Amino acid sequence: MTGLQAFGAWRMILTWCGERAPGPTPRPMFAPPADWRLIPSWTWHRAGLEPPQAKTVVSAAARRASIERAAASATDGDARDRVFTSLPGVGVWTSAETRIRAFGDADAVSVGDYHLCHQVGYALTGRRVDDDGMCALLEPWRGHRQRIIRLIGLSGAVEPRRGPRLAPEDHRGR
Repeated sequence: MTGLQAFGAWRMILTWCGERAPGPTPRPMFAPPADWRLIPSWTWHRAGLEPPQAKTVVSAAARRASIERAAASATDGDARDRVFTSLPGVGVWTSAETRIRAFGDADAVSVGDYHLCHQVGYALTGRRVDDDGMCALLEPWRGHRQRIIRLIGLSGAVEPRRGPRLAPEDHRGR
């Protein structure tokens, strides 16, 4: 799933199943659904999520209270990583993205992100690197690696494009 597809699916789920934000807003805004477990399977499908993805969200929602307690009691990013990756369907990328957004983890690195390692490698060395190469390049900034990644993103150092953007195929009509 591409980033465009993921953001589109998120928007659809919020619009269809979320609550309209109170008060006047410049455009309709929605809060996440109160209970993700109540979203029927066909709604996930219509939004473009596959069954394994939907199952991960629903099973995490069913264990929400215990996940929140375990993550809050974890003492550092590595401990939170162990909490999140213990859930079926949650890998290191999802764990890192959750720690970045929910806990402001200044050291979380989204290993497995398709473009991130190329962006970091190009900014720091002028050439592409893989995930291992990215981690080696970021090692001197351990404790602040997410901050360095954010600074690289804001720097404007972008590898030149080599082709057109991927046109994702929509399989929902099949």
